[in-house]
Parts: sequence; structure tokens; C-alpha cells
Amino acid sequence: MGGPVVLSVVVPMYNEEEVIETTYRRLTDVLAKLGETYELVFVNDGSRDRTADLVRALGAKDERVKMIDFARNFGHQIAVTAGMDHTSGRAVVLIDADLQDPPELIPEMLAKWREGYDVVYGKRIARRGETWFKKLTAKAFYRLLASMTSVSIPVDTGDFRLMDRKVCDALSSMRERSRFIRGMVAWAGFRQTSAEYVRDERFAGETKYPLRKMVRLSLDAITSFSTKPLKIAGILGFLMSAAGFIYLIVVICQRIFTDTTTAGWTSLIVISLFFHGITLSLLGVLGEYIGRIYEESKRRPLYLVADKLNFGEPGRAARGPELSELGEQGIRH
Repeated sequence: MGGPVVLSVVVPMYNEEEVIETTYRRLTDVLAKLGETYELVFVNDGSRDRTADLVRALGAKDERVKMIDFARNFGHQIAVTAGMDHTSGRAVVLIDADLQDPPELIPEMLAKWREGYDVVYGKRIARRGETWFKKLTAKAFYRLLASMTSVSIPVDTGDFRLMDRKVCDALSSMRERSRFIRGMVAWAGFRQTSAEYVRDERFAGETKYPLRKMVRLSLDAITSFSTKPLKIAGILGFLMSAAGFIYLIVVICQRIFTDTTTAGWTSLIVISLFFHGITLSLLGVLGEYIGRIYEESKRRPLYLVADKLNFGEPGRAARGPELSELGEQGIRH
């Protein structure tokens, strides 16, 4: 079916050779039944296996399969951003290649988009195949983030969502490096709703979000949408100073008005270690924010593209803050 693209699907990939063909098959099975023009924009985030070669083979048979091949690994959130930068559809779906988020939910998302919603995000009502630790930490993270920021970010959601063209363009105009896409979508506003689903266990391969990356994503989310850690640091600093001053007064009073003095060095060492530990922690909080300022000040591109597949003309360059007239292509039929 020719004509302007109605639906673009962005699929970030990193070492997904075991699942990519199944992902393509399930996506095309779902999208073909919609009766709409579509494109699949795969983003190869520096994979070290045969992921890119498999997508090239799919693209040789299906011109709707497009690929952006990064020069190196830039990270999941940057890969999602690059995919959005290169889409042309009136609606854009973000979905990971691991099939934990079901492509079969896309028709429901599309139906809600046609009802007038600008964002339809997938809301997990259950998570299969995940450890109790992963479920517990994920639940704690979403609740902590909700308490730390004034932006209302829906809990129990990931990046799996459908967005109108104008929302996608708005996100593409935001070029910050420490990206938390689901938070950026919530910050942007527009009319949003959810589509509930049960998240499956990973189809094949290993998770691309181990604990280390989850912690980094959590830090990006909190520091990108909240300054409360800095305020907490200030409050703790004041309390530490007040406690130290009170302790000093107690020691002086003991020395002047009583015959007792603080005996030994144990209490002194414990207090010193405690306060120095808090001080270093507060410096770490400040360092996180200063590090992000430093990264933003360099103004390097978010990503570098080594190759592109099935783009009829050179892909749209990463767009900056000059993007204007958002949503011209966001008119639904």
C-alpha cells in the first residue's frame, strides 16, 4: 500500500540476533492487518553480533524495513531518540526488540490515537519471568521518582508507547544528553492515556538492562526531572552543622561545669567517620549534577551514524532546538 506513512515503529537493538527475525515477523503480522501504510525503523546500537546483517537481509526483501546503524554503542535512550528523528509516520510506536512488550497491543493503541489521544503508553499490570528483586526495585523506583519530581510520570510504564507526530517532533527538539524518554513524554504534556497489558518474559537472549544500567537510568531520571536531591543535601548539611555545634556546646559545658569529660577516642572517630561519610555523599550528589552540566556544555551530537538502510534520501539530520511549528503532520484522518 503506497502513500504517506501512517505508522512508524521504532525498534532499538543491541545484540539481538536471536530474536530479531521473530520480532520482524510478529510486527509485520500485526501491522499488515491494520490496512495502513507503515515503516519499521530499526536502530542498531553498536551490536557486536549479526543483528545488523540480519536486518539488512530483511531490508533487501522488504523496503519498509529501514535501519540506522550507529558508529558505536550510544545507549538505549539515544537509540530511541535516533529512531524518532528518522521516522515519517503520523503516529510513532516505540517498542524493544526482545518481545517483552507485545506488538499485538499496537492496534488498541492505534484505536485510542484515533479517538483523539496524543500519547498511548503501555501500562504493565503484571511482569512474567522477572525475579522478585527486579519487581521490587522497579516498583520502588517508580514510587521514588513520583515523590521526587513535580512531573506526573505514570508508574509501571516503560518506553513502549504510541505517540502522535507532534509529540514525536516535540521530543526530537529536546537534545539533552541524559535522556529519560518516558519522563520527557510526561513533561511534554498533550492528551495521554494507557493501554494495559501483561509483560512477557524475554523471548531469547540476555537482558540489556542489568542492575548497573538500571541504576544509571534511575540517576538520569531523578537528576533530569528533580532538584530535590540538592535540596536534601542542603538540609542534611544544615542538620550536620547543627548537630556538631550542639555537641560542641555539650563538651564545653561538661568541661566547665562538671568533672566529667568525654573519654577515649572511639566516640570521636565514630562521629568523624559518620559526618565525613555524609559529606562525601553530598559531594557525590553535587558531582552528578555538575557532571551533567559538563556533558551538556560540550554540545557533541547525541549519536553518530555509520550507515543507513532503505532511506530514499539522506536521513533527516538530528534536529536541534530550532525545530518549529510542531505537529503540522499530526492531523488524523
